[in-house]
Amino acid sequence: MKKEKLHEKVEFKNMRELVEWIGNTHGEKFAYSYRKDPVKGEVITKSFTQMRDDIRALATKLVEMGCTGKKSVIFGKYSYEWIVMYFSVLSVGGILVPLDKDWQGEELAETASTAEADFVFCDKELSEKAAKIAEKVKLFTTPCYLNAEESEENSVAGLITAGKAMFEASQDAYFNAVIDPLALGLLVFTSGTTGKGKGVMLSQNSILEDMSDVIQYIDFGGKTLGLLPLHHTYGSSVMIVGHAMIGCEVYISSGLRYIMKELKEQKPEHLVLVPLYIENFYRKILANAKDTGKEKTLFKMMKISNFLRKFGIDLRRKLFKSVLAAFGGKVKMIISGGAPVNPDIIYFFESIGIQSLNGYGITECAPIIAVNRSMRTVPGSVGVVLDIDQVRIDEPNEDGEGEILVKGPNVMMGYYKDEKTTAEVFTEDGYFRTGDYGKLEGDVIYITGRKKNLIILSNGKNVYPEEIENELSATPGILEIIVYEGKSKRGMEHNAIVAEIYPDVDFLSKNGIEDAHAYFKPFISEYNKGAVAYKKITVVKIREEEFPKNTLRKILRFKLDMTID
Repeated sequence: MKKEKLHEKVEFKNMRELVEWIGNTHGEKFAYSYRKDPVKGEVITKSFTQMRDDIRALATKLVEMGCTGKKSVIFGKYSYEWIVMYFSVLSVGGILVPLDKDWQGEELAETASTAEADFVFCDKELSEKAAKIAEKVKLFTTPCYLNAEESEENSVAGLITAGKAMFEASQDAYFNAVIDPLALGLLVFTSGTTGKGKGVMLSQNSILEDMSDVIQYIDFGGKTLGLLPLHHTYGSSVMIVGHAMIGCEVYISSGLRYIMKELKEQKPEHLVLVPLYIENFYRKILANAKDTGKEKTLFKMMKISNFLRKFGIDLRRKLFKSVLAAFGGKVKMIISGGAPVNPDIIYFFESIGIQSLNGYGITECAPIIAVNRSMRTVPGSVGVVLDIDQVRIDEPNEDGEGEILVKGPNVMMGYYKDEKTTAEVFTEDGYFRTGDYGKLEGDVIYITGRKKNLIILSNGKNVYPEEIENELSATPGILEIIVYEGKSKRGMEHNAIVAEIYPDVDFLSKNGIEDAHAYFKPFISEYNKGAVAYKKITVVKIREEEFPKNTLRKILRFKLDMTID
């Protein structure tokens, strides 16, 4: 355990204590950098001291506005102002309600009403959606805009300026604001990949405990790219709170279309991603190698490199310098969560010099439950259970697989205004039912799949679609794949295991492939050879457009047409 620990554990009573600590500890180091104009704009930097001072100022103004103990809705793009608002609301005992900016105005208004929102903070260009909320909910003030200029009405920049003067006159409002770290601090409405989401109630303590436990085992670099949406706990807990604790600079990405440019320019040392990004990077590397006639050379070098590493000779940074240059040349680690990653892809990145640490979490656990550690990675697993958590498997089968149950300080308080569902997801002895199936070997978790995605065939056999998807996801030409039980109008006995594929049309075109079904058939047949009878794929569907997704790029299975006749 001591050999695995890379940093001393830092713990905090509440978010305000963390804010003060980062200002004193990390000082003039850059906390955030970004461009207002992704093409022509100059890079703007904010130090940890500047961020602390902006948080003090905004929080002081929020106290005057009456935000303490009240619910503040926030939605907008990834921005420095979003982050300052996150810390400011929580630093004076407010409750933050982060929502998805891409939701329709009516959906935002309905959710804000359910949350009993008191304040709204959003991007200026989303003012019409904010107006929908204001029509439905009685707010304390008119909506305020995160990215409006200081001179503009209802700008957060104006609130910060006003708050600075107030804080200089008296620090009491900020430092004396009452914070109960065990009370509701963050109300997160899950988007849900199987249907309507729920309001997850998290305390400040649950988030702080979760991050404090994780970061001591991870060899973070000094700079990263901010890509994940902040209204998800994976984005907010890890990217905002976790990176503040480690003192890492986060360059805020201007969006998907600029990522490759930003990687080369900003030269991050680690990345925090969802598997979809990793799979896309993997495909781009292979496609580039093939286009330049270097595919065989790449795999030959990987083989030689892996052989030399057995004798303690590591030449990966030299051998794969040109490949790593696409990521800026300094990336040494990728942390991923949210879905399984194909082991072949993890092995590939490890072979070229980028460690891939897969983890496991869920919104209800703030979110991390387990993660592979820099000094202890277990292939095929989602990592080691956090020190703060207790995990057990409910009613394991002959293979030791069952529903994963977890108990710990990072577990949610419950679902907002839903005592019935809350009671259903907790056992009598206080364990949370994750809804995920897996097994536990010592303190290491292996995920089998989601309970809601589980296919129970008419013969009683269980099929975990994620296992099959993971097996086929690295197939050349597959961008996305979903496996499910195809429903037949002729009755359950005629249902079939379906693999629905969204192909890489550029790959197919470059390789002169006109019939996608015919191309993928040998790969499916090869999988079927090694699969037990009830896990064999008998129907293949080819999609013309990508699967519907939420903003964390998770596929919304409930929106799929699963009929086969």
